Amino acid sequence: MLSSVLNSDRAIAVNIQIMRTFIRLRQAILDNADLRKELEDLKQVSEERFRIVFETLDQLINIENKPKKIYPVQFAPATI
Repeated sequence: MLSSVLNSDRAIAVNIQIMRTFIRLRQAILDNADLRKELEDLKQVSEERFRIVFETLDQLINIENKPKKIYPVQFAPATI
C-alpha cells in the first residue's frame, strides 16, 4: 500500500514490516482464543471439583450451627 504510493526501497521495507506486524497480531489473537478456551475448560473442571468442597463445607457449617444439647452441671455433696 505504502510502497505503491511512494515506490521506494524504504517504503517497501516499511510495508513488509507492517504486514508482519499484522500477521503477528492475528496470531496473538488466535493464540489468545486457544488460551481462553483452555482457561474456560480449566475453570469448568475447577468449579466442579470445588463445588463438592463447598457443599461439604456448607454441611459442616450447618452441623456446627445446630443447637447443642446442654446438660445441667450437678455437684456431688462434699465428704470430709
